[in-house]
Amino acid sequence: MSLEKKLQTPPTILSFVNDWANLCSLAGLFSAVAAIYFAILGIFPLAMIGLIWAVLFDWSDGNIARRMKGRTNEQRSFGGQLDSLIDIVSFGICPAVVLLSYGDFSPWFFPGAFAIVAAGVLRLSYFNVYGLVSETSYQGLAIDNNGIFLALLFVFNGIISESVFIVMLYIVILTLAVLNVAPIKTPKMSNNWYYGIVAYTLILTAFFGWQLTQAAV
Repeated sequence: MSLEKKLQTPPTILSFVNDWANLCSLAGLFSAVAAIYFAILGIFPLAMIGLIWAVLFDWSDGNIARRMKGRTNEQRSFGGQLDSLIDIVSFGICPAVVLLSYGDFSPWFFPGAFAIVAAGVLRLSYFNVYGLVSETSYQGLAIDNNGIFLALLFVFNGIISESVFIVMLYIVILTLAVLNVAPIKTPKMSNNWYYGIVAYTLILTAFFGWQLTQAAV
């Protein structure tokens, strides 16, 4: 490496915000933080709307990045790290807060909350080192599925009794944590699934929005 290259001033942190893919990732972070906020308040329909939009933005940032021309290796590397760090907030910490809040922050729910965060950190660390285990598959369940399944589970919140639902929620959280780190191959979804995620997001947003209006009546 030449001395000139060593002495090059690295770009500023905020310079990477001037990037549509990174802005999309940050929109996903905003959605996840909103989901955490509403989960703490116990407004779970709004929390699920935030969570499912975090999933959509997570799927969208990669599509945007692939369509952008002239992105440098630094920009691609930074975007990958940003996406990974946001994923742990969206699909590790957010589900943990949902579980803790639904359980009125009882210490009995702490092990499940820790499990989903720890599994997410381990899974993403493994992926950052090894990537895909084949051209079309991951090892372990991709972490964004945590948001997809958790939002679907909350469709039944209020339909079944709270005592049953809270047990289901705990079981689902623990199951997702196990699947995140399990030595199994799971398929990498093709871009064709993106339109399904868009539809899924809009349908669940409409459903949880309807739940909010019913609660306000």
